[in-house]
Amino acid sequence: MSAGSRAVVEDIQLTRGPSGLGFNIVGGTDQQYVSHNDSGIYVSSIKENGAAAVDGRLQEGDRILEVNGFKLENLLHNNAVDLFRNAGEHVVLKVQHQNHLNGPLGSRSDTDSEGTSITMIVVPLILAAVVVFAFVKYRQRMTRF
Repeated sequence: MSAGSRAVVEDIQLTRGPSGLGFNIVGGTDQQYVSHNDSGIYVSSIKENGAAAVDGRLQEGDRILEVNGFKLENLLHNNAVDLFRNAGEHVVLKVQHQNHLNGPLGSRSDTDSEGTSITMIVVPLILAAVVVFAFVKYRQRMTRF
């Protein structure tokens, strides 16, 4: 993590609802999500109206460090899933919140899979379209007799 971004660790207690804990995870030693050197377990999505959404503290991109005191280090993805499923009705998560502007997952809606800013792609395309439009209008004016 860079010096400009700080991750905050927080314990979050959730009560399992009708749809479980209300979030999905990615990661594990067999499905490394962030990088080849990181087998952490990360929140990939929060289910609307689920326990996590109602609580409001867990966010997409957060790293889950522990479930009920059990560390989520060096686990296969399915083993991590089993821990969540068997955690009981009241679950305490130790979560490392990412700086959502600079965290490992960044703001996924603002970047593509290569991490290139969409703005870096869209703005030049718009400028190119304006230049082409101006050129076409200029040529139309020049061909009039």
